[in-house]
Amino acid sequence: MNEKFFDLKKEKQDRMINASLKAFALGGYLHASTDDIVRDAGISKGLLFHYFGSKLGLYSFLYDYSVRFFTLEVDSEIDRNESNLFALYRQFLTARASSMRQYPYMQRFLLSVETERMTEAVQAVQERHTVLHNMYTGIMKKGDISRFIDAADYERIGFMLDYVMERLLIFGEGTGEGITGADQFLSAAGKYIDMMEKLTYR
Repeated sequence: MNEKFFDLKKEKQDRMINASLKAFALGGYLHASTDDIVRDAGISKGLLFHYFGSKLGLYSFLYDYSVRFFTLEVDSEIDRNESNLFALYRQFLTARASSMRQYPYMQRFLLSVETERMTEAVQAVQERHTVLHNMYTGIMKKGDISRFIDAADYERIGFMLDYVMERLLIFGEGTGEGITGADQFLSAAGKYIDMMEKLTYR
């Protein structure tokens, strides 16, 4: 990537980043269209390739940028002294929502990377691919699992919650359209977390 990209005005940077996140999040690497990106960003295709070199260069930049940005959001939201597993989960989701306020499609893009099958795209982010997973796992390990009722399997509960959050981002609540608004996401997600906590925590 051309480092001069960061010399652009922040508003223009964000237009380019948001247009690119949306294209890759909705279409995956193969179907993301640079024509759509430059149209939504209001720039020329020449300018896009001037800064990122290629579609693959743009994809790799977006992943690195998203991981760094989201990691900072997590660091600012997580209370390192918290031991309530569901409170930690809420804090992690608050960090996800915070990233969505500036970049509505960032979380959906990060999800799309997990299921990406194009070899060149997978290889482009392979070295950094475990960063978010390791961070999330480390946070959740701090949760006090002794507070679960005997019949509750905390690993399966975590899996169910993760699955619901992904479905909300991709499909919404029965609308067929994914949620991109931070407040809407937090409101919808919070109902599931509250219900699960009441059912499983002592």
